Amino acid sequence: MASYPVDPRQPDAAYLSFWRERHLCTLTTLRPDGSPHVVPVGVTYDPEAGLARVITDKSSRKAVHVLAAGPDGVRVAVCQVDGRRWATLEGRARVSTDPAHVAEAVRRYTERYERVPSPNPSRVAIEIELTAAMGRG
Repeated sequence: MASYPVDPRQPDAAYLSFWRERHLCTLTTLRPDGSPHVVPVGVTYDPEAGLARVITDKSSRKAVHVLAAGPDGVRVAVCQVDGRRWATLEGRARVSTDPAHVAEAVRRYTERYERVPSPNPSRVAIEIELTAAMGRG
């Protein structure tokens, strides 16, 4: 596994492999008062597109925090830990309601977590345009 920093578009094989393992992650957004809101999520990492994706309900606090930032999005971080191994992806998040984007996020979630999420007509995809990555094995 790479030690930090990592190029989010060109991670080494060990870093990418760690992101393909099934791990619960966290997403950190900021509340209106600036305090961090950290919640457990499933995250998929797509270095070719420079994106991390999280599926959620449009009314969830995490989606509301991202939507409140407007079309420019907001800076967020996702992280996963397994013993002494850890990896963080950072970037600018936006909420997508585009059915093709949501379907791609669900497909990737299903692949990584080996389960199909329950149907949700108000599902959205939080797409994080990656600007930084770090980790340590």
